[in-house]
Amino acid sequence: MEASPFTQQFNITSYRAIDLAIITLEVFAGMWINAFIVCVLCIAWVKKKTLNSNEKILLLLGCSRIWYLSFTGIYRFLSMITHNNLYVQTIRQLIRSFASFFNYTNLWVSACLCGFYCIKIANFRNSFFIYLKVKVDRMVPWLLLGSEILALAISIILSDFPETLQRNNITSTSQGNFWEVTIRKDKHLFSSFLLSGFVYATSFLVVMFSAVFLLFSLWRHKRTMQTSSMKDLSMDAHIRAMKSVLSFLVMYSINFVCLVLTKIYGTKKENIMTLLLYIYLCAFPGIHSLILIFSNPKLEKTLLKMLSSVKCEVFIK
Repeated sequence: MEASPFTQQFNITSYRAIDLAIITLEVFAGMWINAFIVCVLCIAWVKKKTLNSNEKILLLLGCSRIWYLSFTGIYRFLSMITHNNLYVQTIRQLIRSFASFFNYTNLWVSACLCGFYCIKIANFRNSFFIYLKVKVDRMVPWLLLGSEILALAISIILSDFPETLQRNNITSTSQGNFWEVTIRKDKHLFSSFLLSGFVYATSFLVVMFSAVFLLFSLWRHKRTMQTSSMKDLSMDAHIRAMKSVLSFLVMYSINFVCLVLTKIYGTKKENIMTLLLYIYLCAFPGIHSLILIFSNPKLEKTLLKMLSSVKCEVFIK
């Protein structure tokens, strides 16, 4: 027995309400976590008048995630309240373009962070790797700038796809060329999937290879130091970096699958799977940034000090 249209509409509305409530909580939590990273680094920047390469990457990553979560939350809210208003549709399209830009920036900058950890901490005697280790601090600003430019270019290209599809749909439908509409739509969707897949795949490969190289370097270094009874700081650095990169690799793998699935389910009607995918994608920037805080001694110390101060004030009151 099929559900009535009223029941189906009620289910979709319920899903959207739950989705909006959960995503709103994730957005505010993720923004708070990343705002903490940005504030700590900006204070350090003011005090020291400079930032090291790791701090530069974390600062840009935190800023991009704050903006990504902001635009994503606004987009999901507008998606729920209305679908037929042309003015709101235009605003939604603009917000979606900004969200895509900061999402691509987030993916590539986080991949740069994993690559940076690998180059700075892993030990290999390869001449090219040694050259990268020496020059990586000079390369970081250019890598970040390149990530921004590529993210901007791809987001601009992809932002034109919905408008092009709608224009071709109206033109061809008015002429009765429904077969032509389908072919053009498939071509544009394939191009969109290809560009998005390029962003997802390149960043995922950087993270994966960084984790593999760090793991191999740690294994080789541990085997070399087995006979030494002295505390090895390099080993500690390896382990801290491995925890960060491996945790990110697991999350990034799930994130990669979710991003691909959003492209597949994005062409279909909204359902519970789409909502679950968006819930995870909004949770990812906050959870990973929290892992970065606890893998960075300076950020962890500042957070624990702040939490202990808040706890003491609560007990005093």
